[in-house]
Amino acid sequence: MSSNEPRIPDPTDAFRREFAAAERRVAGEIDPGKGAVFAAALVLALLLSFTLPHAGTANGWDVLVSSEAANDESIKITSQLFGWFAAVFGVGFAVLALVTRRWVFSLIAAGGCFVGSFLGVLAIWSRQTLAPLEAGGGPGAGLVVGLIAMILLFLTWLTIALSHSPIPDSRSR
Repeated sequence: MSSNEPRIPDPTDAFRREFAAAERRVAGEIDPGKGAVFAAALVLALLLSFTLPHAGTANGWDVLVSSEAANDESIKITSQLFGWFAAVFGVGFAVLALVTRRWVFSLIAAGGCFVGSFLGVLAIWSRQTLAPLEAGGGPGAGLVVGLIAMILLFLTWLTIALSHSPIPDSRSR
């Protein structure tokens, strides 16, 4: 073939590009399977934990908004951070991952639930080590249920996030 002749495009190039784009799109998705039902149940349990007593008479919603009831119970920053991590990652990103089925949201939910679980353990510890002159009760049922839900959500989202197929390397073909 001489250099003056026009190059005939390969008709399979367009199909290859389209197939590679579809492969990348599918690789970014997750299929949680039965894990989706379990994760949804845990999100509901986590939402329920906000209505239960977190410490003394302060429920989880009181802790989130730092209400008067939370101030009366001497709520510490660890309890507030746990509440926010539970709301943002345990509920928010978990619902995003369930609805969109995107791998990145499941990974963010897993990471946030991990940090939130650590904060939940610290929140329980801080409720058990109040200073002698501080008013407030020990850890409530809402705090314990929330912590268990966060730990199980972390394990569920980690399992789902690690089970997705990686983006294929087009150079290996």
